[in-house]
Amino acid sequence: MNNQLNKPKGFGEILDQTFRISKYRFKDFFMILLILVGPVYILQAIIDLATGKNFLRQESTGGTWYENMLNNFELAEVSSTNLAADIGFAIVSLLVLFTYPVAQAAILIGVNHIKQNREFTIGSLIKQAMGRFFPMIGSTIVYILIAIGIFFGLIFISVFASMIFIMLDFVIGLILSIVLGIFLFLVGAFLLTRWSFYFGSVVMDRNSPGLTRSWRLSKGRTFRLIGLYLIFIFITFSIAVSLQFSFQAILGDSVLLGLIVSFTTLLTTLIMAVGYAVMYLDLKVRHDADDLRDLIDDYHIG
Repeated sequence: MNNQLNKPKGFGEILDQTFRISKYRFKDFFMILLILVGPVYILQAIIDLATGKNFLRQESTGGTWYENMLNNFELAEVSSTNLAADIGFAIVSLLVLFTYPVAQAAILIGVNHIKQNREFTIGSLIKQAMGRFFPMIGSTIVYILIAIGIFFGLIFISVFASMIFIMLDFVIGLILSIVLGIFLFLVGAFLLTRWSFYFGSVVMDRNSPGLTRSWRLSKGRTFRLIGLYLIFIFITFSIAVSLQFSFQAILGDSVLLGLIVSFTTLLTTLIMAVGYAVMYLDLKVRHDADDLRDLIDDYHIG
């Protein structure tokens, strides 16, 4: 498996390696997520119980089984919130912002160890990831701020331009607005993808915030990377939605449902984290190979 990680890979090979590694090291990587993120989800469940949500809710209306299932969906949609629950959600979200990067970094380091055919333990991976804690968090905040700026900037451009187009001619303006929206979406995806490998650079290359390094690594591969991201998002989203739909039909809006959804998120996060690691290491192999070729060419010219 490490031989595959040490050479440039095609689109399908990256997907194949992602699922092979996820299966091969599932126990180790899932335990990392469980140790670092699991307690946050338990805290969320405690907050939900303290704010009045039932642990196990299976409402019955006395009707048929499918009527009861539909009723559970309706209860989930109209479930009321309160200030305490909102504060609890904010606290949990903040904790996740600090724990997820460490878990992601530990998995990235683990995949790199597999690439180098080196043994590792869960504790050693977490320890190495924690060593880059502050650069990771700082760089992640910078990336998030850039992403927010890009999002609102493109939304403003899209809305403003669409209003002008529609005012001039409704039908043509509507068509132009759709085309512009697709174009701006691609622009946003392009920029965010080019900078998205900042994290690998911060963790593996100790380069903070890593945006310039990411831009160089992803050169010439952007649209393939966007395609890979979309496939990973589709796969993980499908898993999460199907499981949530199945259990929500039975449990309604309950703490138990929240726990099931949360721990399902750990599974999908594992796949995304391994996929990101394989993509980053592939870019690094390609970039290092290009640098080596440039050195050889310079040597022959000299």
